[in-house]
Amino acid sequence: MYRSHTCGELRLNNAGNQVTLAGWVQTVRKFGSITFMDLRDRYGITQLYFNEKMNPALDGNPVGREFVLQVTGSVLERTNKNPKLPTGDIEIEVADFKILNASATPPFTIEDDTDGGDELRMKYRYLDLRRPVLKRNLELRYRVNRSVRTYLDGLGFWDIETPYLIKSTPEGARDFVVPSRMNPGQFYALPQSPQTFKQLLMVSGYDKYYQVVKCFRDEDLRADRQPEFTQIDCEMSFVEQEDVLNTFEGLFKQVFRDIKGVDIAEAFPRMTWEDGMWLYGNDKPDIRFGMTINNLKTPLRKTAFAYGDYKDGLAFKVFDEAETILAIAVPGCAEYSRKQTDELTEWLKRPQIGMNGMVFVKCNADGTFKSSADKFFSEDTLKAMAAQCGATAGSLILILAGPEARTRKAMSELRLEMGNRLGLRRHDDYKPLWVIDFPLFDYDEEENRFVACHHPFTSPKPEHLHLMDDRSAYGSIKANAYDIVLNGTEIGGGSIRIHQKDIQEKMFAALGMSKEEAHEKFGFLLGAFEYGAPPHGGIAFGFDRLCSLLGGQESIRDFIAFPKNNAGRDVMIDAPSAIDDKQLNELKLKTL
Repeated sequence: MYRSHTCGELRLNNAGNQVTLAGWVQTVRKFGSITFMDLRDRYGITQLYFNEKMNPALDGNPVGREFVLQVTGSVLERTNKNPKLPTGDIEIEVADFKILNASATPPFTIEDDTDGGDELRMKYRYLDLRRPVLKRNLELRYRVNRSVRTYLDGLGFWDIETPYLIKSTPEGARDFVVPSRMNPGQFYALPQSPQTFKQLLMVSGYDKYYQVVKCFRDEDLRADRQPEFTQIDCEMSFVEQEDVLNTFEGLFKQVFRDIKGVDIAEAFPRMTWEDGMWLYGNDKPDIRFGMTINNLKTPLRKTAFAYGDYKDGLAFKVFDEAETILAIAVPGCAEYSRKQTDELTEWLKRPQIGMNGMVFVKCNADGTFKSSADKFFSEDTLKAMAAQCGATAGSLILILAGPEARTRKAMSELRLEMGNRLGLRRHDDYKPLWVIDFPLFDYDEEENRFVACHHPFTSPKPEHLHLMDDRSAYGSIKANAYDIVLNGTEIGGGSIRIHQKDIQEKMFAALGMSKEEAHEKFGFLLGAFEYGAPPHGGIAFGFDRLCSLLGGQESIRDFIAFPKNNAGRDVMIDAPSAIDDKQLNELKLKTL
């Protein structure tokens, strides 16, 4: 027996017991004729005490950090208790020890506040995973997984596996492809999601399906993206949008109860895609704080030109020539100094934001107004701006003008930045939201064609089905689709699917697919629809992203045991890597 207890198990009521522990040495502290060590395993840390009798044994068998050690001894009450540790009231007076394995000096400290950089820690990920913070993250991930499965099992969902080697259907993100040795010149693709398979399961009569499943997308990476990621993938038959939203709102409430101890009684608010874009500048609004976006273009023109409020007949081309003028009122910031407003302007000029400048209006406590454009605007115009923005005394109005898309995106980013600076985006403040009524199509100017906003299996709203026959009306069609957003991050999305062959063929045609191409890529699905496909719909959640939000962190990498870096590489095992000529020949491949 290597151990009788774990390193996180013993308490004061175990005092006097003889125990055996095994784990990794966290620290070694020598004090003359005695030595203290911290022994760590997955469950916690226990202090070891080598008294004057045992201490000399360490001279012949020196023990260092990360050595694997087995000790036997008695549980004592500590004289200097550590309230930060669950085991902080006790220590083990060591009677015997055995070095199970020595360790080289680790390349970084195995602690929460480590001195190792990202790339170094990813190279030695097996050491990084020993840090308590990552252990807590993976424990949270496991608990979320268990909570999800328990909830879905209680509603009669079955966990059904779908294939990883499938057919490439390049519609959306780029596929990872896998060459087939047995079928030279042909390739499998790794699934971006189990979309078509879960629809086929609905056709097969398995009306409640789910998986916690790996998906793959060959796309550019960032903090919340990995080339392989995990989805909670779900599908139901004989449902409408309301059924799906209610079912999976219940799932999230259960997860919040189990993981955060938060009981959300009220229904999640719902917002249309159009309102999200107008009021927040994006389709994943952070509703933890206000500062909604106001469109000043029409009110300004009415005020400025109807009442002649430009001073001395001056024209303000920044506004007059702008496609749009957007503003937010930031409460309590009228006291911002010129240095602070200049710094904000420079922040907006960064390439990733791309604005040329910013106009501000200070709503002073005494009812007066001060603007960076005082030269052009009268007090009455500034007052009208404040009224349009709902700005109160003490607010700072921030105004951007320019092309519609760029200005809206910049104002969205500026709103979030001000929320950060004012401490309004706390990780422990959870505000979920459903976004509904998305457009069915988007128009790709580069390819000169319509593309699916979600995917080509999303159904139009029932009341818009007749518009599928009118190409000029495509821009007006709403999708029977929905996203769930948490604190400004999309964590799930889904739709009611197309289940009729003729509608699916119309969808493929709208996306520019010929009948031949549609049947070549999706003939199996269209064929299945001829054999009694039920109405169905579902949703998929970003499991990694959900875990990172529940853990109060931005990056999903620390909630994945073995992630890739931002270049898509696993620097620990050095993948991807070249393959030898024998493998290439077997696959009938040549490299450039």
